[in-house]
Amino acid sequence: MLFYKICSNTILFFTSLCLIPFISVGCTSINTCCKTGSGSAILCPPTAEDIVGVRAASDAFYSALNEMFVGNITSMYNVWSHEDDVTQLGPMGGRLVGWDSVGAEWRREASLKLGGTVSAEHVEVVAGPCMGFTVTDEVGQNMTADGKPIEVRFRATNIFRKEAGGWKMVHHHTDVSANLINAVGEVK
Repeated sequence: MLFYKICSNTILFFTSLCLIPFISVGCTSINTCCKTGSGSAILCPPTAEDIVGVRAASDAFYSALNEMFVGNITSMYNVWSHEDDVTQLGPMGGRLVGWDSVGAEWRREASLKLGGTVSAEHVEVVAGPCMGFTVTDEVGQNMTADGKPIEVRFRATNIFRKEAGGWKMVHHHTDVSANLINAVGEVK
């Protein structure tokens, strides 16, 4: 038993010695680019390019949203990542996962041609080297099938990821809108 304990401790000691350089390298690289925030979080400051990129992707999404309201879906396809991990929780309710589902919903909504415009107000941008998000208020109006205006005023969170083609949307989440649900007669 004593022999087993000595061997176990020796193996543990040498394993630890082998892992220390890898752990140190990881910690060193984190410490050189990151700092501790006011709490206990380790913050990696974004570059100005990251912040500009996420804001531009957000602006492109709202432009695409307004084009989608009149039936043009092309821009919406361009702003989204087409991966299986994208998600949407939109104003019609429901939860969509994967580009196939999210893209189908945008096509369906484009076919409704709700008209109107929506803009992002009070946009807060948080960005890092690979991902970023915005928190905003979506404000504007759409139209019912019989042409009556519907006020749009939602809180929204949008998440973006840097991919080969630039910053792409991977998640969109808004409040649920009883007005829009009533206008199209559907709940997801």
